[in-house]
Amino acid sequence: MLNEWRGKTAVITGAGSGFGLEVARIGAARGMNLVLVDVQADALDRVRAEMESQGAQVLARCVDVASAHDMDALGQAVEQRFGAPHFVFNNAGVAAGGLIWENSVADWNWVLGVNVWGVVHGVRVFTPMMLAAAKADPHYRGHIVNTASMAGLLTPPNMGVYNVSKHAVVALSETLHQDLALVTDQVGASVLCPYFVPTGISQSHRNRPTDLPGSKPTPSQLIGQAMSDKAVSSGKVTAAEVAALVFDALEQGRFYIYSHPRALGNVRTRMEAIVQGAQPPDPFAERPEVGQQLRAALRA
Repeated sequence: MLNEWRGKTAVITGAGSGFGLEVARIGAARGMNLVLVDVQADALDRVRAEMESQGAQVLARCVDVASAHDMDALGQAVEQRFGAPHFVFNNAGVAAGGLIWENSVADWNWVLGVNVWGVVHGVRVFTPMMLAAAKADPHYRGHIVNTASMAGLLTPPNMGVYNVSKHAVVALSETLHQDLALVTDQVGASVLCPYFVPTGISQSHRNRPTDLPGSKPTPSQLIGQAMSDKAVSSGKVTAAEVAALVFDALEQGRFYIYSHPRALGNVRTRMEAIVQGAQPPDPFAERPEVGQQLRAALRA
């Protein structure tokens, strides 16, 4: 468990907005060194200036987390500046919707590249550094938090590529927890599973690489974008509140971090269907009007 913050180092991907930005703000307030990582240079510059104005020691890097080369270079820069980090927040993420057969190869490459490979690279690059620090210092404590989603525990329709990516993050994080427990008591892991929280993720297409081929959005993708915009913008839990939950989990040693625990009823129903060998349950059972609207829109 991490509970002493001053002078410790946090690596935060997706630091330019949303959860990453709010975690950086808490880290700065607690006297942490901050490694700020984002693909959007202007947002990164604003966050760096804000954190430095708070007195934080900052290393800011514009990085494509899907790139092994970029992430390897990031790891080297962190080690040279601060040594092994104490907190790694693999948080960068993007979203894409639509019927699953309508997602292009470019869609899959982009979403899985950021959401899955970004976490893979964060774990691959920083875990060995943290384990080496733990071996050298019995007082060292480290923790890795990977941002998944409630979509990593559920399978809502019309957002399949995102679901697949976030299920992978949950599986990776659970395995990381088990693997770390085999080799150390000084480094832990958690997975963050937020539901609808107002962040920039519903507009993540703004950062889609320009070299990826694009195509005209299909009707299902336009419907998915509109529903996502509405759901995210109407969320009552803030990104700052979720960031506070992340630090609470670090201090308490909790693995699963939920922004909306009441949504776990849907997870329970899904798991019961899996155990019983039943059909996947209706994801809109608690809000049937949403399913009716989506069905009507897709069949129009």
